[in-house]
Amino acid sequence: MARHNNGRGWYTKVVGAALGVTILAAGAAAWSAQAGVVGGGSAPKAGASASSSASAGAAVKAVDISIAHASDAGPRGVNITIDDGPDPVWTPQMLDILKEFGVKATFCMVGTQAQAHPDLVKQVVAAGHRLCDHSVSHDTSMDKKSEAYQSQQILDAERMITEASGGVRPMYYRAPGGAFTPYSRKLAASRGMRPLGWNVDTKDFERPGTDAIVATVERELPNGPTLLFHDAGGDRSETAAALRRVLPRLKEEGYVFGFPVR
Repeated sequence: MARHNNGRGWYTKVVGAALGVTILAAGAAAWSAQAGVVGGGSAPKAGASASSSASAGAAVKAVDISIAHASDAGPRGVNITIDDGPDPVWTPQMLDILKEFGVKATFCMVGTQAQAHPDLVKQVVAAGHRLCDHSVSHDTSMDKKSEAYQSQQILDAERMITEASGGVRPMYYRAPGGAFTPYSRKLAASRGMRPLGWNVDTKDFERPGTDAIVATVERELPNGPTLLFHDAGGDRSETAAALRRVLPRLKEEGYVFGFPVR
C-alpha cells in the first residue's frame, strides 16, 4: 500500500511473534495447486533471521526479482489487490463482492492478522484468490532497517500466512508502503514470492468517499493494471461500495480480471 501513515494506530499493536517454522503439507488439492511453487530453488542465507534457516527447508522455486505490475490476463487485464487483512468484519464482505461479480483477487496479508484469523485465510484460498506476504507488522520504514530485520518481517510473515492457510504459500511479496530494497526483493524472490507493486493507488485508506475512490480508478487505470484496495485498518465501507461499482463497470468496458504476473 502507499506510504501514508494516517489512521495507522492499529498497526502499532501488531507484534511479530512465533517460534519455529512449520509448513503444513496437507490441505485441499485445490489449495495445493494454487501454491504454484514446487521443486528446488535458491534459499536465503543461513542466519539471515531467527526463522530463515528453518524457512529454507521448504522446497520453493525462485521467481523474478523485479517488481511486478503487469497482468497475466493480457493487455485488457486488471489485477485487483487487497491489502492489510484479513479482517473479520471487512474481508468476508470483500469476498462476497468478488464472488458476486466473478472476480479473483490477490490478498496481501499482514502476518499477525493471518495468524489471528486463519479461518479467513482459508476462505480466501478456497475461493480461488491468491495470497501475498505483506510483512509481519506493516512497517513502512522497512527499507531503512537492517537486512536481518527485513528478513524477519518477510520470512516470519510467510510462515504465518502459510500456516494459517493450511499449507498454501504466498505467491507475492508487497513491501508495506512500497518500502522495497534490493535485498528484500531478492529474498522474497528466492522464496518464490514475486515482488508486487501497484499502478493505481485508490487511497481508500484515507476514506475520501466512494465517488472519489471510483474516480481515482477511472482516472489512473491508464497508468497500469494493478489496483490497490484495503480490507483492514479501519472502516472499509467506502471500499466495499466502490468495488460494487468498479467491478461491473470495468467488465462493461471490456476489461478482464487476472492476477499479477509471476
